[in-house]
Amino acid sequence: MCGGRGTRLGGETEKPLTPVAGRPMVDRVCDALAGSRVETAHAVVSPHASATRAHLIDERPDLPAIDAPGDGYVADLGYAIEEIAGGKSGTAPLLTVAADLPLLDPEAVNGAIDAARAAGDDGPASLTVCVPASRKRELGVSADAATEVDGREVVPAGINVVGGSSESDSDDSVVHLTEDVRLAVNVNYPSDVQVAERLLGDGEPDE
Repeated sequence: MCGGRGTRLGGETEKPLTPVAGRPMVDRVCDALAGSRVETAHAVVSPHASATRAHLIDERPDLPAIDAPGDGYVADLGYAIEEIAGGKSGTAPLLTVAADLPLLDPEAVNGAIDAARAAGDDGPASLTVCVPASRKRELGVSADAATEVDGREVVPAGINVVGGSSESDSDDSVVHLTEDVRLAVNVNYPSDVQVAERLLGDGEPDE
C-alpha cells in the first residue's frame, strides 16, 4: 500500500518516497517482500502518489501496479483486493503491507505469515498485526490510531493477512500482538524518520 500523501511528514515528498537512511521507504518494503515467502507482490498506488508510481515503474518494472481511487487506506485496500480477486470468492490469502515500515525485513514478513497459519485451522486466518502503544512510546515513535484489545492499548502495525476472502474488514480477524521493533516503527512524522534512522544506524534491528 503506497498511495499516501504524507501530509503529516511535511514537505513535498510523497510518503512512500520519504527517504530513511538514504533510501525511499517503499524500496525498503519492496525488498523485504522480495526476500520473503510472498509469491507475488502488487504496488497499490493512487492519484495522490503519482511520483511513487513513476518511481516504481522505473525502478521495479516487473512489479504490477494497481491504481486505486485514492479514497483512503481502507477503501483503497478493499479496491485492490477486489482487483486481485477478480470478483471471485475463496481466493488465496493475501498479505497487505503499508509502505511506512522502513525497518521491515523478510524474516518479519515471514513471521506474520506464520502467525496467520498458526491461527487458522483450515489454512491461514485473517490476521491483524498490532503493537502495544506502550512499545511504540518506548521507542519514541508516534502511536496514532490506538485502539483497545483485551484491555490493552494497541496500534495496528500496517501488516495484515486477509485469509482466503475478498473482504478486507472481516469481523473474525485474529489479532496478533507483537513488540517486534521491525513492525513497531511506522513513519508518520519527521520525528519517526529520526528514530528509524537511529535504529538502522545501530545495525539491522532484531525482534
